[in-house]
Amino acid sequence: MDRYPPIAEHGMVGDLQTAALVSSGGTVDWWCTPRFDSPSVFASLLDSERGGHCRLAVDLPEGNGLTVRQLYLPDTAILVTRFMAPGGVGEVADVMMPIESMAPTDRHRLVRIARVVRGSLPFSFACRPRFDYGRAPHTLTLDDDHTAVIRGPGTDLHLQSTTGVALRADGDDVTAHFTLAAGEATAMVLTSTVSGGTVPPRPSLGGIVEEVEACRAIWLKWLRACTYRGRWQDMVNRSAITLKLLTYAPTGAPIAAATMGLPEQVGGERNWDYRYTWVRDASLSVRSLIDLGFEEEAHAYRRWLRDRIEAGGTASGDPLQIMYRVDGDPRLTEETLDHLEGYMGSRPVRAGNAAADQLQLDIYGEACGALVIGRDIGAIRGWRAISRVVDWLADHWDRPDEGIWETRGGRQDFTYSRLMTWVAFDRCIHAAVTGSRPADVRRWTEVRDQVFEQIVERGWHEKRQAFVQHYDTDVLDASLLLMPRVGFISPRDPAWLTTLDAMGEELVSDSLVYRYNPAASPDGLRGSEGTFNLCSFFYVEALARAGRLSQARYAFDKMLTYANHVGLFAEEIGPSGEQLGNFPQAFTHLALVTAAMALDEQLSQAETRPGSRYDLPVAQGFAVPVAPAGGGDTGG
Repeated sequence: MDRYPPIAEHGMVGDLQTAALVSSGGTVDWWCTPRFDSPSVFASLLDSERGGHCRLAVDLPEGNGLTVRQLYLPDTAILVTRFMAPGGVGEVADVMMPIESMAPTDRHRLVRIARVVRGSLPFSFACRPRFDYGRAPHTLTLDDDHTAVIRGPGTDLHLQSTTGVALRADGDDVTAHFTLAAGEATAMVLTSTVSGGTVPPRPSLGGIVEEVEACRAIWLKWLRACTYRGRWQDMVNRSAITLKLLTYAPTGAPIAAATMGLPEQVGGERNWDYRYTWVRDASLSVRSLIDLGFEEEAHAYRRWLRDRIEAGGTASGDPLQIMYRVDGDPRLTEETLDHLEGYMGSRPVRAGNAAADQLQLDIYGEACGALVIGRDIGAIRGWRAISRVVDWLADHWDRPDEGIWETRGGRQDFTYSRLMTWVAFDRCIHAAVTGSRPADVRRWTEVRDQVFEQIVERGWHEKRQAFVQHYDTDVLDASLLLMPRVGFISPRDPAWLTTLDAMGEELVSDSLVYRYNPAASPDGLRGSEGTFNLCSFFYVEALARAGRLSQARYAFDKMLTYANHVGLFAEEIGPSGEQLGNFPQAFTHLALVTAAMALDEQLSQAETRPGSRYDLPVAQGFAVPVAPAGGGDTGG
C-alpha cells in the first residue's frame, strides 16, 4: 500500500516532552501532544485517511526526476529533508526546541522551515489534524492570511506562516502553495496549547533562524558530556540522542518507543502501545546513558523510580508494576481503536497496555541495577526504598511469572526472571556492605545463593547443554545472553559457551536473533514476528565477551546496515530486512550502545595482547570463524 511509507522511512524530532515522526517525503504522520502518551493529533501511520498529517514538500508531478534524501544536522535532533530536482534543490528542516524547564507544559512547538538553495521550486503545505486518534471533530478559524487556529477537544493547534505565504482553508483544514527561489526561505510554525491557551506571538523568519541555531547549540553542548571515544562514534551519538529524545524530562522517565500500534508482523495482531515507561527498559536505558557519562539523566530516573516505590498503588499490591505512564500513573487501561485500519491493515490498533498488571519479577533486578550503580547508592530515601523492595523480594522471588517478553500464554518459572532476582540481591548486598547501609545482608545472601543454585539446577538443560527459557522446557531464550554481562557466569565458562553455540544454531539467522521460538513455546498470540534488534546486539556483546571477536565485529557491522537512513532502529527486522514494530525503539538503541562499548573494549585489549588471536579476517565466501562448542578460554 503506497499510502503507508515504510516504518524505517522516518526521522524523529522532539522537545523532551513529546516527539513527532517525519517521513522521508516531508510528512509529519505521528505526533501526540502535550505528552508522549497523549492522544494523537497526527496519526496517518495508523490510518492514512482518518489519522491526520502535516505535509510540507516540494510539489512536482510524478516522473519529474525528483530525488528526496533525509539527514540530521550532525550530532543534533534537527532533521533536514532535501528535495533535488532538475529545477533546483530545496530543503525542509524540522525543529523542536528542547524544553529546558523541568515543569510539564501544554505548549509545544514544531517548526517547519522550507528553503531553496539552488534554482526555483514549488512547495505545497497541508495541515490536516485529526484529534484524539482521529475520533474527534475540529473547527478552523483563519484570523488572517498567516494565522489559523484549529480547535479540537482540549487542544488548540495554532498555525502561523512567515514571509508572505498565505494560508487557505480547505474545509476545516489548512493548505498553502508557494514557490521559492535560491536563497529564499519561509517557515510554518505549529504550536499546540490547551483549549483557549494564549495565542503565540507571530514568528519572524529571523527569529526562527536564531531558534534553530540555539537548538543546535543545546544538542552539541549536551553531547559534549559523552565519554565514549570508540570506533562507532556517530552511531553511539545518534543512539544517545535518541534515548534522550525518548525521555520525559519533567520526571526523568524514559519511554519504550515514540509510537503505538506499529506491527511486529504486517497484518498481524502484535500491535502494542509502547509510549510508556517500562521499569526494565528505562533502567537499562539509563544504565547505557550513565555508561556514556550522562549522570544527570541517571539521577532523574532514580528519583522517579524511588517515587514509584514509595507511592505504591499497583494493581497487584507488589512494590512495582512493570510499566507506568510518564508521570508515574499506574493506570494504563488498554482499548482497541476499531475505527483505525492500522498500519497497512494491521489490526487491532491498541491504546494503553493490558500487560501493565502482569507479574515480571526480573524488573526488580533491573531496578536495583539502576538505583545502585557502582559505588553510588544514591540518597538515603532511595536506599530505604530499595532495601524495603529487596526485603519483599526475599519472600516473593520464587513465583512463576509472565517473563520479560510479556507472553500472554500463562505464567512459567522463567530463567531470566530468576537471573535478574539474583542480580537484585547481589547488587544490593554489595551496596549495603561497601556503603555501610542498614540491611538484612545475611538473609539477602542466603536467598541470593538459593536463587543461584535453583538456576544452575533447574534452568540448565543437560541434554541441550544450555540454559533454557524456563524450567519446564528445552526452548532457548535470547534474554539469557545477558548472563555473562550481569556476572552470573564467566563469558568463557564451558557451560556458557555451549549455551551460546546452541543459540547460534537455533535463534540466529545471519547475525539476526529471534527472542525465542514461539512455535515451540506458545506465547498466546497468533502469527509470527521478526528478529529482535535488542537480542541481536546482545548477541554481539556476548560474542565479544566470549573472545569471538571476528564473529562479533562482523555481526555488529551487519546489524548497523539495518539502521535506517538517519541511524534509527525500530524493534524488529522482518524477513526482507524491513524494520518492524514501534519506532524508534529505546531497547534497540541502548543495546547498540552496550554492544559498541563491549566490542570496543575487547578489540582494544586484543590488539595490545601478545599473541592475540584476533588476527583472523572474515574468510572468503563470507564464512565467519566460530569457536567449537566448549572451546576458548574458561573462566574461574
